[in-house]
Amino acid sequence: MLLQVSNMSKSYGVTPVLSNISLQIEDRERIGLVGVNGAGKSTLLQIIAGELSYDDGDIFKAKETKVGYLRQNSGLNTARSIREEILTVFTPLIEAEKEIRELEQQMSDPALHENEKRYEETMNRYAVKSEWFKQHGGYEMEAKMRGVLHGMGFGQFAPETPIHTLSGGQKTRLALAKMLLEEPDLLILDEPTNHLDIPTLTWLEGYLRAYPGAILVVSHDRYFLDSLVTAIYEIERTSSKRYTGNYSRFVEIKAAEYDIQMRHYEKQQTEIARMEEFVQKNIVRATTTKRAQSRRKALEKMDRIDKPMGDLKRASFSFEVEQTSGKDVLEVRNLQVSVQARPGEAAAQERRVLIRDVNIGLTRGLTAALIGPNGIGKTTLLRTLIGDHKPDFGVINWGTNVKIGFYDQEQTHLNPKNSVLDEVWNTFPHLEEVRIRTVLGNFLFTGEDVFKKISSLSGGEKARVALAKLMLLKANVLVLDEPTNHLDLYAKEVLESALMDYEGTLLFISHDRYFLNKMAESMLELSSDGVQMYFGNYDDFIEKKAELAEIQSSAQGASSAGTKRAEDASSSGRAAGVSGPATSGTSATAQSAEEKRSDYEAGKQAQREARSKQRRLEALEANIAQLEAELEALEAEMADEAVFNDYVLLGEKTSLMDAKKLELEGCYTEWETLME
Repeated sequence: MLLQVSNMSKSYGVTPVLSNISLQIEDRERIGLVGVNGAGKSTLLQIIAGELSYDDGDIFKAKETKVGYLRQNSGLNTARSIREEILTVFTPLIEAEKEIRELEQQMSDPALHENEKRYEETMNRYAVKSEWFKQHGGYEMEAKMRGVLHGMGFGQFAPETPIHTLSGGQKTRLALAKMLLEEPDLLILDEPTNHLDIPTLTWLEGYLRAYPGAILVVSHDRYFLDSLVTAIYEIERTSSKRYTGNYSRFVEIKAAEYDIQMRHYEKQQTEIARMEEFVQKNIVRATTTKRAQSRRKALEKMDRIDKPMGDLKRASFSFEVEQTSGKDVLEVRNLQVSVQARPGEAAAQERRVLIRDVNIGLTRGLTAALIGPNGIGKTTLLRTLIGDHKPDFGVINWGTNVKIGFYDQEQTHLNPKNSVLDEVWNTFPHLEEVRIRTVLGNFLFTGEDVFKKISSLSGGEKARVALAKLMLLKANVLVLDEPTNHLDLYAKEVLESALMDYEGTLLFISHDRYFLNKMAESMLELSSDGVQMYFGNYDDFIEKKAELAEIQSSAQGASSAGTKRAEDASSSGRAAGVSGPATSGTSATAQSAEEKRSDYEAGKQAQREARSKQRRLEALEANIAQLEAELEALEAEMADEAVFNDYVLLGEKTSLMDAKKLELEGCYTEWETLME
């Protein structure tokens, strides 16, 4: 056991944040810490890392356990270069290597050979130091450093790049890279996936799975948690509970436990009601008073089951469309976009071309995800499409009756001086205050919360304000830039549900692979040379990329052998579902435009049918649970002596039970049919 937290509590003033928290971490264990925003996750991490005091309880740590803690959005602030900072991790190895070189120089001195004793001592020191250097990875030091820096997105950066010139996100990534190289026994990470693009995320998951120590991580990235962790601790209502498995397994177990607890509670409540009714009816009768008294005593001694508290209150909203747009929503042709040149680039180039040859076509009802590495220009492209950034040249045509709603990940459209109420009401002054307050209540702003200044809100709270404004807009096209950033796991699920039922057109940027898998119907991959479209979600995109890479590899091999198979394989790959080559973004499939549109419409209809089927399944499961509970209650009633002895009442109950069973059988039949 590396670390154990036992009955630990922490309060701020009279407000408890953590109560009787217990947590245990074994060697090489991967643990995810989850909970709503404000639950106390970061507070717990700071306490474990020794950066924050606690009120009660104990923390036991194995002797010599080295703990590394990377707080959320914490970057390196130093005057050193990237290489100089990373090399500080290997200071003992660098000093050992320096000593080895000095010993080698001494051993090459002929004078030392004349003193046999000194020569033998030097040789022994050299052997011991060389073995220590080897055992501690001295010979792999450079390769390890280059590998981690490349994996964390610094492969193209010059080693002498000053750290103070990096962006906030880059500094955070560098701090994580440094901690990975330090290899503490317990690695504590608070939102490590922030500021990471998908290739870096994928690399980090693989690296952490092979990490030699234990990991405790707070993350709102469900794909990341599913890929990495083997246990989940949830903090809810200031307490903690452990679940074995990854995040998806945790969701299943928690839901199942709640159902079981609720059934036990409802069964006991039914029994209590039956016993109380018997006591009330029979306590005054001379012939039955003893039995009534006996049951009253049983009631008094009964261990009452508390009603399960269920989930905390969540935001509740939906996106409606005021007016349907035309069938063709967006057409982009030959678009080129430039931005201000970076510091250090050629002085003559005041602006540099960021993206070129962008061609996109969106039709009504399509859900498309725009993906690409950090810095490629995804946000700039979205801002160009909505008119916030001027292109160099090209065509941007929005269709008829298009009404755009834009979600900005930086929340720059929010006025920091406004209160929450004023921010929304100023945008929609024609609405009554009651309506505005009701909407804000759906986004968890109640009571005095509506008078908070925007400047004082957390990232998650600002996101909820922006989403409230977006909902009230009733746009038929939503353009969203990283909509899941700052949202906790539960808020993400609510957003997904709202967007799944949205009847308009959706274009969004996201690095959340779980969100991409659930929402996207097509993937638009952005590179500096244009946009390439792939049908399907993120997993489909990865599969298709792997298939095309294999075809390209085979083609190159064939080409080097002097055959024509390369050209044939390349043509076959382009016809396999990609809507445009990376060089131009124009159509490259063998299908005609009409066939493509037909395929898309068929896919869209399949998506609608799948959503409808899922909603029907959920409704059936709810009906089945309710009918089973009602049948259980009827059985308990029929076992009651008063009912059993009244053949008329018993007949009514029997008929009702038969009707319920018939209805239940019908629900099960339909459910089984849908599940096939």
